[in-house]
Amino acid sequence: METLDQLIKQRVTKLESVRSAGTDPYQTAFRRDGTIQELLAGFQEEKEVKAAGRLTAIRAHGKSTFGDLKDQGGKVQLFFSQEQLGEEGYASLAALDLGDIVGAEGTCFKTKTGEPTIRVKKWVLLAKALRPPPEKWHGLQNVELRYRQRYLDLLSNPETRQTFEARSRIVAGIRRFLDGRRFLEVETPMMQPIPGGAAGRPFKTHHNALGMDLYLRIAPELYLKRLLVGGFDKVYELNRNFRNEGLSTRHNPEFTMLEVYESYGNCASMMALTEELITGLAQDLHGGLKLKFADKTIDLTRPWKRVSFAQLIENKFKVKPQSSVEVLAKAMKLDVGTIPKNQLAKAVLATLDELFQHEADAPVFVTDFLKIFSPLAKSIPGKPEIADRFELFIGGIEVANAYTEQNDPIEQRRSLQSSQELGGEQAQAVDEDFLEALEYGMPPAGGLGVGIDRLTMLLTGQPSIRDVILFPTLRPESEP
Repeated sequence: METLDQLIKQRVTKLESVRSAGTDPYQTAFRRDGTIQELLAGFQEEKEVKAAGRLTAIRAHGKSTFGDLKDQGGKVQLFFSQEQLGEEGYASLAALDLGDIVGAEGTCFKTKTGEPTIRVKKWVLLAKALRPPPEKWHGLQNVELRYRQRYLDLLSNPETRQTFEARSRIVAGIRRFLDGRRFLEVETPMMQPIPGGAAGRPFKTHHNALGMDLYLRIAPELYLKRLLVGGFDKVYELNRNFRNEGLSTRHNPEFTMLEVYESYGNCASMMALTEELITGLAQDLHGGLKLKFADKTIDLTRPWKRVSFAQLIENKFKVKPQSSVEVLAKAMKLDVGTIPKNQLAKAVLATLDELFQHEADAPVFVTDFLKIFSPLAKSIPGKPEIADRFELFIGGIEVANAYTEQNDPIEQRRSLQSSQELGGEQAQAVDEDFLEALEYGMPPAGGLGVGIDRLTMLLTGQPSIRDVILFPTLRPESEP
């Protein structure tokens, strides 16, 4: 069996022979009549066509050769013959290998078995592939290799292409949904002087010209709320966020979020918006409200279940929601003595999150969050210790987070300062510029964040976040 180096050497030799014959094996353009899918849709025998794509099969039969030409949307058979191309033209087919990108011009016909085929009159090598395709197009199975060389995964596995085409449809559907409700799409800074709007460890960078440190944003929230102060009533951003945290099937350091803010709305209006958005996306993608995820069938039929977070804490751990983090930790039987004080809040939240990861057969809104963990949210009237907030779990995965936004600048300052006392990643920065903006008056509002990567996992039935991110963050390959 030939080694990879030997196969590459053979292809380089063919490349040199093409160049020696006076032909450029890497053309600048080829004017095709359309995609292969469009060609097949308008297929008529004896019709003259020009097509281009990647050669995925070659079958030689003496003085005739069949090949499969493939692009993103379809595949068509090519028929080369010595009679049509001449002896020299037919002999030049020896320069072709699987994976080469080829342009072909000819007439349409159907074989005896009814397969649409192009009888090639002229062909041109558009790009010579120096490496052979993986596993002869039967599908790239090595999971690690699929993530590291996504281009091979896309070439070899139609299911992968379908997943990312579905992701594109999901994002387009989100924009249609919000644009149709008169939300304005905006952009906010990805480099920020203060990392705020969420709990998380930021990535740090340095701006040479300004001589200052900046942070890749962990959330766009505080900038979007500045826009509410400025008079935009309904805004959204499909944004890239960065959190310097671990890798898992549900976490990637660079991820995509949808954030939505609506003046004169609240947590309840964001709940209704979330139900409408996700059920609409499911209908568009699947034509119904049943999803297959892992070994479960999830029913998205509205209304979705609601569970009180505060009530569950009282029932399960026999502590009041206004209890300190230390009291909560002890009630959960965490080993407080072995956990650094600035990591205690994170440990408590991780334990609480596990309570909802088993809700897998239907969506559940977890409401009534603890105010100590929700410094940017308003409290429920008459219940200062309870935030008017929800987290949405579908299939055991946290997909969305929303609350009634805090618009009292004095209370907002106090809440941010209190969060500093938690320490660690749960401490949120006191952004003086944001607080100054609130002092000019922000309307009552509801805000919503939806994890696009996790939502795509659910809507496409993928088990890992890496399966819905084209180029996920990976650890370096181990040394041989």
